[in-house]
Amino acid sequence: MLVFTPLNPLQEKNMIRSMTAFSRQEASTERGDWVMEIRSVNHRYLDVFLRLPEELRSLETRMREQVANTLSRGKVECSLRFQPGSETEGELPLNEERVQQIAHASRHIDSFIYNPAPISSLDVLKMPGVIQSKALDLPALTEDVIALLTSALDDLLATREREGEKLAELILSRCDAMDKIITEVNLRMPEILSEWQDRLIKRLKDAELELDKERLEQEVVLLANKTDVAEEMDRLAMHLKEVRRVLKEDKPVGRRLDFLMQELNREANTLASKSIHTDSTGASVDLKVMIEQMREQIQNIE
Repeated sequence: MLVFTPLNPLQEKNMIRSMTAFSRQEASTERGDWVMEIRSVNHRYLDVFLRLPEELRSLETRMREQVANTLSRGKVECSLRFQPGSETEGELPLNEERVQQIAHASRHIDSFIYNPAPISSLDVLKMPGVIQSKALDLPALTEDVIALLTSALDDLLATREREGEKLAELILSRCDAMDKIITEVNLRMPEILSEWQDRLIKRLKDAELELDKERLEQEVVLLANKTDVAEEMDRLAMHLKEVRRVLKEDKPVGRRLDFLMQELNREANTLASKSIHTDSTGASVDLKVMIEQMREQIQNIE
């Protein structure tokens, strides 16, 4: 039986997992030598591809189930190589009856062929059925494969978590930067609105138009409401707070984070459409750049 000590023991903690990882595990048993490699990259769903020795194809369903119980998303490629051990070495178990059949058939064919070429013993050994294959101890081999797969998946998860931790740090740093921009815009907006109203009144006076003071005040209030971005700023702050909360969850959160990026981008676009000053326009552009940077990272989160 294979006994492994995982390279990176998993700990009970909240952790964002990347979908990109690689693991290679090797083992030797009395039945032979094993090498298993698992690669995973980002994918919308869980897509598992197994490459197994022909004699172990019957294990495919069980291996798929174990991968599905461990991973929730990603394109996963798993390859297994097996070299039989010493217990299968020694004298080759020949099927003598099969050899005799081949010899008789060869002599019969030679009688029809002019100057036939001789057949060597090595040629005969390569023919199907000449060497009797030893019956595999499938239960023991299954035990070896499942133990090796468990170790490889543990190592893969540890790698995903290390990469996911880095992704979470990048996302949180962008959230902090966006919070700073939102605070600055909120502080500047009363001044921006006041300057805009003063410019509007000055332009109307410069045009020497007779102004109805009450009507002018109504128009100014109406335009101010159309350009007020307080609601958008509040929603941006709320979405960023939700991003931080989701990053602490101990479950796959990639799809949830992707949805939040769409909502953040919607509010940033609205801020741009209501902009009446270069400061708010610049803030909108900076926010959209950071949201896109986060979105690219989130595409790789499980």
